[in-house]
Amino acid sequence: MFLKRLKESHRNEMVLFLIFVLVFVVMSVLSPKKFLSSTNLQNMCFQMPEFGLMALAMMAAVLTGGMNLSIITGSMMSAIIAGLFMSSAFTQANPVLGTVGGIVLIMGISLLTGLLNGYLIGYVGCVAMLITLGTRMIYEGIGLRLTKGGSVSGFPEPFSSIGTAKIGWLPVTIVVYALMVVVAHFLLERGKFGQETYMVGCSEVATRFSGVNTRKVLLLVYVFSGLCYGLSGILISAHYASAKIDYGSSYLMQAVTAVVLGGTDINGGEGTVAGTVIAVMIMQTLSTGLNIFGTDRYIINIITGSILILVLAVRHITGILADRRMIAKRRGNTTVV
Repeated sequence: MFLKRLKESHRNEMVLFLIFVLVFVVMSVLSPKKFLSSTNLQNMCFQMPEFGLMALAMMAAVLTGGMNLSIITGSMMSAIIAGLFMSSAFTQANPVLGTVGGIVLIMGISLLTGLLNGYLIGYVGCVAMLITLGTRMIYEGIGLRLTKGGSVSGFPEPFSSIGTAKIGWLPVTIVVYALMVVVAHFLLERGKFGQETYMVGCSEVATRFSGVNTRKVLLLVYVFSGLCYGLSGILISAHYASAKIDYGSSYLMQAVTAVVLGGTDINGGEGTVAGTVIAVMIMQTLSTGLNIFGTDRYIINIITGSILILVLAVRHITGILADRRMIAKRRGNTTVV
């Protein structure tokens, strides 16, 4: 009975996990020496948190029926401003204090960008996609103005070591990611805030009339999104030991793809953190395997776009068929009566 309930409630996650295992096995068979090498697996563990945190940031917005197109530029603008501080004479003389200050700056500015998005969407009532497209361009412009198109470097050793630190064989970054996944799970799926987030995604108007402060919910959702991409900004800039506005630019569409592939309804109201996490694992494995085989970047982009279109098409067709079956069932019941 327990297994039956588990299968029914987590069918999507189980299917996704089987797909992940299949992709992992295929890549392992095609290139066992390279793909299964300790170095490659460790590199995957270093890269996955950067992408995974961006996916969580996107998922939170999509759950409400919105979208956050500013996750990359918001995080990188924050990293650039913090990078200017961390490359200053003060930080060179006080590397530990400079590192702490840099981390606080990245997180603080990322949260402020999330707050701005959330206020404009929740309280002003602007369309999420258009607002985040606008703020994306603003953050990109600020980043380019500050760096003149280049990068900021000269970070203190304590900060740069975040991107390479390990606990035994396991990268510290994957531990940070795992902790954030747990936090996201309890916030979005176990608490009142999460329940209200799903309600807003199903119907904001109905949720508002039920007594929920939907404006506050939307504000907090985008602040949470800022928290996630702020952490990703720390990991990306520590990984490269520099900050540039176009670092991680490929993560935007990959994040959307992972969220949709993971089972989150693009219209909001449905999805799980576990589904998104497994989808990230699938895409990371696929991307790493294709890179090992020397596949050009544009081919990987074509594959990513194709996956997104295919998943959306299948979900749409499945939804239509389910609606037809429900209508036919109701007509049958009516006839019997």
